Order: sequence, then structure tokens, then C-alpha cells
Amino acid sequence: MTGLSRAELAALSPSALRALIRAGDHAGVTSGLAPGVLQGNLAILPTEAADDFAAFCAANPAALPVIERGRPGDPILTCAAGFDLRTDLPGYQVWRDGAPAETCADISALWSSDLTAFALGCWFANESALAAAGIRMRHIERGVQGALFRTRRAATPAGRFSGPEVVSMRPFATADVPRIRALTGARPQAHGAPLDLDAEGLGVDLSAPDWGDAIPPERGETALFWPCGLTGQEALAASGPPFFITHRPGCMVVTDLPAEPA
Repeated sequence: MTGLSRAELAALSPSALRALIRAGDHAGVTSGLAPGVLQGNLAILPTEAADDFAAFCAANPAALPVIERGRPGDPILTCAAGFDLRTDLPGYQVWRDGAPAETCADISALWSSDLTAFALGCWFANESALAAAGIRMRHIERGVQGALFRTRRAATPAGRFSGPEVVSMRPFATADVPRIRALTGARPQAHGAPLDLDAEGLGVDLSAPDWGDAIPPERGETALFWPCGLTGQEALAASGPPFFITHRPGCMVVTDLPAEPA
């Protein structure tokens, strides 16, 4: 593994970061890295289910904004120069029969001609704008992605796919909330503005996230929740194919696409 510090990793260009990942020299989360570009969730599934999954994404655009739908059987995505989705993420989660089966750093041996990939927008693309605005992000300070929760709210079903809505949570100074709403609301490819719901309304326990790391709000902070791309993972697990692959939580597709709205 590389001996680069978190600050040194954050200074790398997207292509340099991907090269480091491809070489097996970075296996951690990509939160706080590649500032200024879109990052994405990854879903790889049998092509016969791809149209239904695309319809599910379209029915839940805040949680599942599609950055790119790959071509059937093609492991190369165009959202980043030279991007090979078999090797260029820090970690992958392999699913079998609706349950996580294994994690790995390279899925070349699992790739086949009947698979289609989706890159779906990720909240991490908001981080550079928030940092530029001087907004404190405690999850960045801790080098973690934040807390993610399976809620009691149902996503909008489409085709064969249905499941719960997943949200991410990060605590912010209450005084910063209006600016955060404005900045993130301008970035629909990164889930847009936070939800107008609190932990009670979502049915989640802030001390017990389903994924990620608990970061309870401190005095003077407010917990903000955003729709999350793991909504797609949950739908695939609940009603999808017997075999699919996603990113390992926090280990995202790093694109070359600008995070700033056009």
C-alpha cells in the first residue's frame, strides 16, 4: 500500500488516483479525494435485468442519478479516461442470492459478456464545494464516508425492483444548513438538497448505522440526510438477479466529469 498521507492522496488528479487504485496502492474510501469531479456508486448486473434497473433508477432520481449506463459486456466506461470498472475501484462487493458473498479488489475473473454496469451519482461530489465555502465536514476530518441507514420508507418500485430507501447522514453546524441546502441542491447528480426529514421521520437510530461510521451531531449541529445510491443495492438484493456486483461502501467510481453544475 502507498505511504501517501490523506492530504497527499487528496492532491492527486483523478487519473493519478485511479492509477494508484489500479496498482493496488489504495484500498480505502474515496471520500475527500479527487475534489471537483463526480464520484459514483457502481452496480453491475446481468444485462437481461438492466432495463428494469434503469427504470428503477428513473423512478428514484434523487437516490439513483445515472452518470453512465455501460454497454452490455463492455467493462470500459466513458466517464473517465481509460477507466476499467474491473480494476479501478478500491474495493468491490460480490453478491450471490441476495446476500453479500465476498469482497475483492479486482473483478476481472468475474466479468462476463452478459453483464451491464451502471455508474450512479454519489454525495462525495459535494465535498469540494462545501470545503470552498468554509463549511466544516467532520466525516472528512475523520477520514470516513459518514453514516448510512436503511429507512422505513419504501423506494418507488419499477419493473421487478423494489426495496427500502437508503439515506446518508452527515452532521453540520446548524448555522450552515441554509448554505448547505443551496450548494447541494444545485447538484442533482450528487443527490441534490437534503431531505426535509429527521431521524425519527426516517425511522433510523443515529448511533447504529447500517453502513459506514456513526457520527452523532454535537452541540450546535444538525443531522442532515440525503437519498443514497445504496437504495439500488438494496433493491438488487431484495428483488434482483442471483448474481451482481457493487462497490464496497465508500469505494467509489472516480470520474473525470466536473462536479460543478453547468
